[in-house]
This record gives sequence, structure tokens and C-alpha cells, in this order.
Amino acid sequence: MFNFRLIFRVLGFLLLIEGIFMLLCIPVSLIYHEQEIFSLLISGGISIIVGGLIWLSTTGTVKNLQTRDGYLIVTMGWLLFSLFGSLPFIFSGTIPSYTDAFFETVSGFTTTGASILNDIESLPHAILFWRSMTQWLGGMGIIVMSLAILPLLGIGGMQLFIAEVPGPVPDKLHPRIKETAKRLWGIYIIFTFAEMIMLLIGGMSLFDAICHSFTTMATGGYSTKQLSIAHWDSPYIHYVITLFMFLAGTNFTISYFALHLNFDKVFKNEEFRYYIGFLLGFIILVTIILSFSEGFNWGKSFRYAAFQVVSIVTTTGFVTADYLAWIPLLGVIIFMLMFFGGSAGSTGGGIKILRILLFLKNSAMELKRLIHPSAVIPVRFNQNAVPPEILNNVFAFISFYLLTVIISVIIIASIGYDLESSFGAVAATLGNIGPGIGAVGPVENYSHIPAFGKWFLSFLMLIGRLELFTVLILFSPGFWKK
Repeated sequence: MFNFRLIFRVLGFLLLIEGIFMLLCIPVSLIYHEQEIFSLLISGGISIIVGGLIWLSTTGTVKNLQTRDGYLIVTMGWLLFSLFGSLPFIFSGTIPSYTDAFFETVSGFTTTGASILNDIESLPHAILFWRSMTQWLGGMGIIVMSLAILPLLGIGGMQLFIAEVPGPVPDKLHPRIKETAKRLWGIYIIFTFAEMIMLLIGGMSLFDAICHSFTTMATGGYSTKQLSIAHWDSPYIHYVITLFMFLAGTNFTISYFALHLNFDKVFKNEEFRYYIGFLLGFIILVTIILSFSEGFNWGKSFRYAAFQVVSIVTTTGFVTADYLAWIPLLGVIIFMLMFFGGSAGSTGGGIKILRILLFLKNSAMELKRLIHPSAVIPVRFNQNAVPPEILNNVFAFISFYLLTVIISVIIIASIGYDLESSFGAVAATLGNIGPGIGAVGPVENYSHIPAFGKWFLSFLMLIGRLELFTVLILFSPGFWKK
């Protein structure tokens, strides 16, 4: 059965980590001479004390982590992080409603970027910094980060890695899971620092550059400005962020090979080629439509198209323009892109390019099998035959995903929203995108949604970030049986 003492020990350790990161925001408050030191001390102190007490009270546990334990730790870990992560918003008074604070925090840790804030610039710098940090921590996954530390407690982490890392076939860069986690976080930090430097060169302040680097690499989309990236009318800044959104939506295994100049493995990867192909195809299409429908010159059309297509496909959610103000055809294309998602093994959400690729390949193979019923025609990925169980997992995921969308749209519509807004809110939260269409479009937010709707959309953000099965399996009676 479940090793609950070990599960609570890991959760307590994770709360300790969260509390420490809260305290790291205090220097920002000191630098800007703001009054959030006390609220951050209280929030961090509560997290550290509660986490510490849980951790200390579970010493001497049997260190044998099972797969089911891993699923429970991952789901409960994200939930606890969101519950305690909302404390700085509450104690600082910046978001007095706990429903709103929880929604904003879940949106941060799940890297969704859906916000209830109507005046972001009025928030203290330390709170904005914590808001951005929630996305940076959630991007690669606090669970993956802990994998580099859990072995120090004598706890193996493979079960957590399987449950947490997005995508149907997570690649390992090193046979030892701790080393894999270190390499993933090393790449993550390098890219974050590189983007920060480039944004500083483009004229952003140090604070804005750090915050936007955090939320870009997390494919989160939280900005320090109400207008998002549209606040900066700078082609350079737009292209820099577009580049790093693209990198964040790429499988980090590919980034690892590229940094080690192993380009042969990079360009032989079929998912990466299709990822680039999808992006380029839609960028060119949107560029052409924008040039003729909106009257933009080719340079501006390409910049807007590249930014919005990459932002939506990678589920980042930054905006440089109100895409709903463009012709309806472009709105339909943007909505369709909300179901793509980044690469497997990236920080992006959504269905993922790999699943879409395998779905299309198998559909094509089915047509060939109809013509040649006696032929054995396997689906191949990277020149290897894909096992039937992987294909079954892909089809089951896509089916569950679309079924979840339909049921969720009905629920959101039942609280008074029109069909467009309901689809927009569901697609944007389940896909961890942030801005949607209708009443939750790029120039709107989620503040007007009733409390029930916010809690339900928070649930969608959570199951979307953890790839549906990780959370939904907890609702299966068989999961809890011996």
C-alpha cells in the first residue's frame, strides 16, 4: 500500500524549499524600500515551520518509493505549493481574497499565466518578483529540482521523474536520475541568464529583465506590465523573447545536445523538425494574412506573427497585440494553436507536438492498412517502430483531453458565459496558456469569473500541467486498492 510517512516526509521537504524561496524575495523589498518584508517573513516562516515539522516528524521512514507514491507526491506537491504560495499575496494585502490569491498562485506554479490582476504595475516589486518566481519554479518543475536533493535523504526519485516530466516518453540525459535533474536545471539556468543579459542590452530594467526571463523560460507568461510585452514597442525585445519562448518549448534533451555541439542528434530528431515546421508554417500563414488584412508592412506582420504563434504554441501566453482585434480567420487560427503545445520534455503545456505527430502518423498508417489489409505497417518515430502501448497512451490522452474540454466548456457555460468565452477559458487554462478568446482574451483577464469558476479553472490548470493522467488517476478506485 502507500508509504504515507515517506510521502509526508517528501512533501514537508518541498514546503521547506518553498519557504526558502519566499525569503529570497526579501532583498527585493529592501532594495526598493517597500513594506513587504514582514509579509514575506511570515509567509516563508509558516512554510518552513510547517514543512520542517512534517519532515522532522517522519524521520526513520522506510525509504522505498513506489510508483503510486510518486503520483500522489507530485499532485499533492503542486497543490501544497499553491496553497502556501498564495500566502505572500494574502499577508501583503495585494490580493485579499483567498480564492483570487490561490487562482493567481496556481496559475503561476502551473505556468499558465491566467491572472485576476487589473493593475499589475501597482503591486510591490517583491510581490511581483515572487509572482514571477512561482512560474520559474513551476516551469521545470519543483519535483525535478528536488530530484537532485532527494538522494541526500536516501530517497530515490525515478517515480517522481516519470510522474512529473511532461510528455509520453521522457528522455534521460544520464543514467542516474539525480544527474539528469542537475543537467536539466543547468540548461534552464543558463538560458534564463542569457535571456536576462539580452533583455538588459535591449533597454529593459534589471528587475523587468529578471522577471521576464523567469516567466519566458517557464513558458508562463506573467509580466510586470498590464499590457504584457506590448508595453515595450521594441522589435529587439520582441524577437529576443520570441527566441527564448522557442527554446523553452523545445525538448530540453535537444537543447543539451545543441549546447554540446552535437547537432547531428538535434536535426535527426523528428519531433524537433516537425516543431520547427509547424511554427514556420503558421508564422508564414499569419504573416501573409496580417499583411493583406491589417495593412501592416511585411516586417511588422512577421514580427507580430512570429511572436503570437510561438507564444501560443509554446503555451507561454505573452502578447504584443490584441489578436482578437484582427480578422476572425486569425482568431480561429490562434484558437486552434492553443491545442498544440510545446515539445515533450519542455516546459510547455498543451497536447504536445509529439502526441500530435504520432496521432497523424498512425492515422496515415491506418489509411495504408485499409488499402493493404495483410501488410504489417508499423508507425515509426526517429526511424524506430513505436510500441502499441505508446500509441494507445497517446490516443487515450487526446481522447481524455478533448472529453475534458467538452465537459469543462459545459460547466463554464452553466455559470453564465457564452460559448466563445467558455471555450477560450477552458482551452487557455487546460493548455496552460493564459490568455484565451472571448471574455478572457489577450486584453482581458479572469477577475470577473465567479468564485466557483476560478476554483474549477484552477483544477484545469493543475491537471493540464500534470498531463491529466497524473491527477485523474487519483480519482480511480483501483489506484487506492492494495
